Amino acid sequence: MPTKKKEQAVESLQQIFSKCDIGVLTDYRGLKTTEINELRSKLRDANIDYKVVKNSLAQIAAKNAGLDHIIGKFEGPLAVAFGYGEPTKTAKALADYIRVSKSTLSIKAGFLPDMILSAAEVDTLARLPSREVLLSKVIGGMKSPIYGLVNVLAGPIRGMMGVLQARIQQLEGQ
Repeated sequence: MPTKKKEQAVESLQQIFSKCDIGVLTDYRGLKTTEINELRSKLRDANIDYKVVKNSLAQIAAKNAGLDHIIGKFEGPLAVAFGYGEPTKTAKALADYIRVSKSTLSIKAGFLPDMILSAAEVDTLARLPSREVLLSKVIGGMKSPIYGLVNVLAGPIRGMMGVLQARIQQLEGQ
């Protein structure tokens, strides 16, 4: 029988599932309460919610939020990091925490609104440069051929200017 408390928990999770841009499922076994609180604090600074979820309630909330593809991933003790905005930020924050603290926390899977990510894919996402860096590389790559074309087209004009300058100097010397 669903209780009022469980209904509120499902409703709250459903709203979070609907709003988040990425979710990373982690196995928190072996972490002490102080470590979980420290992790939550670091993630909160990056606008990431970290919640320990009850699998049955998370499955119902995910289904209600239209995320049927992730229902099968809720097995065993899980906590989910819900990220808003750039998906790489959440993956990086968790990977950095695991690396720096040498924590027993492990990433089990992840999800985007339209797909499931394996633990390896979440790790790859964490190693990607930020959106700004990627955009600057693309723009730099687009500008390079244009500058080359301008230099090639300006070459004959520069040559002609050199010849004219030399002729002017020659005539002034007479």
